[in-house]
Amino acid sequence: MALLVSSSCMVSFVLLFIASLALISSTDAETPTCSPSLLGVRAFRVIYHRCNTTISEKDKKDLQAATTVLLVPLLYLVSFVFGFPANLLALWVLIFRTKKFPSTILLVNLTCCDLLLLLMLPFRIIYHFQGNNWMFGEGSCRVIIALLYGNMYGSVICLALIAVDRYVALVHPFGAKTLRSRKTSILMSVVVWVTVVIATVPLLTSRQSYFINNLSITTCHDTLPDDNQNYLVLYFYMLFFLCFLLPLCVVVFCYGAILRTLVAAGTRYAHATRVTALVLVVFIVCLLPSNVLLLMHYSKWLYSSKSTKNYDEGEEDDRISHSYNRLYVPYMISLAISTFNSCIDPFIFYYVSEDFREKARSLICCSKNFHEASSGSSSGTMRSKVTLLSMTGKTKGVSENGGAKS
Repeated sequence: MALLVSSSCMVSFVLLFIASLALISSTDAETPTCSPSLLGVRAFRVIYHRCNTTISEKDKKDLQAATTVLLVPLLYLVSFVFGFPANLLALWVLIFRTKKFPSTILLVNLTCCDLLLLLMLPFRIIYHFQGNNWMFGEGSCRVIIALLYGNMYGSVICLALIAVDRYVALVHPFGAKTLRSRKTSILMSVVVWVTVVIATVPLLTSRQSYFINNLSITTCHDTLPDDNQNYLVLYFYMLFFLCFLLPLCVVVFCYGAILRTLVAAGTRYAHATRVTALVLVVFIVCLLPSNVLLLMHYSKWLYSSKSTKNYDEGEEDDRISHSYNRLYVPYMISLAISTFNSCIDPFIFYYVSEDFREKARSLICCSKNFHEASSGSSSGTMRSKVTLLSMTGKTKGVSENGGAKS
């Protein structure tokens, strides 16, 4: 129960902070300014003059294309339909049906990050199906976007910390007796939620929604003022290097060492080897494309702004707009695909264990023989020896002759 209380307190604090900051910040954005500044371009270049915001005909077609109003929301829908119930059930089993070892805290926090991210998807689904028209107000736009990015990178940090925990437990089992403590797990959890808060602040304190007159729609996070570009470039660069590239290196190193240890142990751990390799592949395939395209997107903005300084204003606008359109639509698709990581997490971390599946099945079926089912699944637990659930128990390593040692 202490695990539930501590995790609930951290999540509640983060949500309260985000909601409060969004409420305070959005009060300044309710009445839009009418200065003739140029509104531009997260995705599309927009001319903002005397409260009349328009975009070019080419940009209108791109903004209303089937890719953004059909494919992207369908990807989000698949992720939500499969991921949300799977994570919700996994969270219940972790809290009420799993022994409370220190590393269980990390698993609970990973599941909370994934659930919060998936909870944001219905709003994005509605937004894209409505032709990229946001109907929920400026404050809610800030909260949804902030929680989407914040929990995505919080999940990445959590996955990296879990990889470290598994690496220590399997590769350095003797040192794990002192390193893998409840205090260490709580400290790691604090790092995760501090990351979420820091990642959300810039998005919560800047305006995210703008009304486009010649489309009669309100975009959310797709058009931003030019004077915010340098600020956002720095923000997304920091997200990429500190919240993705660094965790990626940690994950690759830890799982690489784990795979070497398992392969050296022989065929007894073939199942565990496949599961570990799958975790690494899913992490890279789901998250790498969106982060690389995000970096390229803003790098292209810097390149375009420098290379077009000798052109007149109209030609420069067209060139920069073209650069954004060329990269942003693929980025939106890759961003939707990146949410599959939160959808797949419970299946490759939890449900791969037969013991966990029995606990989940007994919960769904309200079985009275839950403890008998649990005790009868020890063989499934052995096959999943290095899944995250098996790592929450005793610290175990692999000896040179392929046997397990405590």
